[in-house]
Amino acid sequence: MELLGVVLDLPVLQWLAKPLLAPVLLAWLWTVRRRFDGVAVGLVFATAGDVALLMSGQTAFLAGMGFFLGTQISFLVAFVRRGRPPLAALLGYAALWVTANALLWSALGPLRLPILGYSLALCAMAAAATGVSRRTAVGGALFLFSDLVIGLGAAGTTLPGHHLLVMTTYIAALLLITTGWAAGPVGRDGTAGRPPSPAAARA
Repeated sequence: MELLGVVLDLPVLQWLAKPLLAPVLLAWLWTVRRRFDGVAVGLVFATAGDVALLMSGQTAFLAGMGFFLGTQISFLVAFVRRGRPPLAALLGYAALWVTANALLWSALGPLRLPILGYSLALCAMAAAATGVSRRTAVGGALFLFSDLVIGLGAAGTTLPGHHLLVMTTYIAALLLITTGWAAGPVGRDGTAGRPPSPAAARA
């Protein structure tokens, strides 16, 4: 329904559907794990971020970024407790962070420093997701791609189908991260447990 609202440019439909994306996944995650863990906290922040970004203006944009910073940090903490990402992933995402910010720096204006900090947390989350499972790794990469498209728009470069591209990849990212996380083990703290089996790691 959210994607339909984007395609048809119906703000009312977007207001009705977008705030429900993360809560639906949160409710499903609760039925599977029965624990309020780091990924669940990240979904709560994502809900607040989605609502903030439904409004226009730089203040709303910065508020949304702040909420999604909470999402990235919550996911990051949960992921690093689950497993250690490969060195190649850490180096690759670090290089991507440096390159993207260097290319967009001059066009971002007053958003430079907020985006610099947010994108660091985003890239760290995406790198950490590779230590959980293939599914969460793809979800982390899609989350980064979705926000990169938003960053391009903030820098004055709008890709064809901008809003649809952002929402499609964002929805897929949340879905893959949540289901990939739920497929792993549950420890006493709700985040860490025994290492996932080879089958779970391929999920």
